[in-house]
Amino acid sequence: MIAAVGGNSSAFAAKAATEDIPIVFTSGADPIKVGLVTSLNRPGGNVTGVSWFGSESLPKRMGILGELVPNIKLAVLLVNPNMPELAGGPEAAQQTAHARGWQLQIVEARSASDIDAAFANAKRQRADAIIVGPGPFFRIRRAELIAQAARQAIPAIYVNRETVTGGGLISYGNSIPDAYRRAGLQTGRILRGAKPNDLPVDRAIKFELVINLKTAKALGLEVPPQLLARADEVIE
Repeated sequence: MIAAVGGNSSAFAAKAATEDIPIVFTSGADPIKVGLVTSLNRPGGNVTGVSWFGSESLPKRMGILGELVPNIKLAVLLVNPNMPELAGGPEAAQQTAHARGWQLQIVEARSASDIDAAFANAKRQRADAIIVGPGPFFRIRRAELIAQAARQAIPAIYVNRETVTGGGLISYGNSIPDAYRRAGLQTGRILRGAKPNDLPVDRAIKFELVINLKTAKALGLEVPPQLLARADEVIE
């Protein structure tokens, strides 16, 4: 069998290579919308796996940001348009922003220079906060994100805990170790004889809230006690 982890690209590559060997994927996208499977309950074919439906957590992330940063008027959503995990995210974000009375500006980033420009422009427009979208592009560029957020003194919320342990302000997102553990369980079932077309796509349900108090203090933010109480990790 093939464990196609690390995003949709590896899953699509494995799927294109074989229709016979069982494939288990991990993905932040809706696997039906991106074309990995035809059904969550009965995937069909030789592919099944684990998804954390990344765009669905975006409204929750915005709610957490609203608790930490009071009186937001303008927020920036930074996205990589090449990410399948983004499907439906901007629309849901706009609806959430409208309900909260925020103005939301969606900015695309495909390179490190795009990240620099986005933060500088957000500062010029006096944006109150930045929401960083999902995907490996932003995960591997977390150093640039942290540096720009500090340089421009703009609160930012991220998906991955590693960005916050590295100096970012706050993150809320899926636990990657939990998603991989679930993929391992799917793999074990197949190795014991289960067929991937009979194995429902698993849904990763463990999410983590991580807060960096040192960064909050540098930005002049006081973290509400109720937010601290819900945090899975607080960095002091």
